Amino acid sequence: MIKDKDFNKMVNDIQKKIEHYEETDFSKKVIDEYRNPNNFYAIENPDVTGEIKGPCGDTMKIMLNVENDIVVDIGFLTDGCCTSIACGSMLTKMVQGKTLKEVSIITSEKLNDALDGLPENHVHCTVLAVNTLKKALNKFDRR
Repeated sequence: MIKDKDFNKMVNDIQKKIEHYEETDFSKKVIDEYRNPNNFYAIENPDVTGEIKGPCGDTMKIMLNVENDIVVDIGFLTDGCCTSIACGSMLTKMVQGKTLKEVSIITSEKLNDALDGLPENHVHCTVLAVNTLKKALNKFDRR
């Protein structure tokens, strides 16, 4: 039978291993963005919504409210991993308050740079986030 103190020690040891893995693989910006994500919420009655399921199985949804061609509110949701959360969070910070023209030139490379780089096996999350944003923008253009 596991005692409470043994269980707590085991949990703390696992947490330390996870944090060590994160700190050796991810930049401080990536860690901060997924531990403290910005704009990680659903917008009620958004002007447009884009949603994509990526090849890795993660789904991202981006919702926008736009006034006079300026993004006045942006929210995102994802069922993905920590890097999907970090990408969604940083992307919303890059978009908030920008004109639609400024937003339209954001690339996955720019998002990756803003995060101080992701390991190669996680870069697809930047593509998922940017493509989801572009899907929402395309819907806005067709309105």
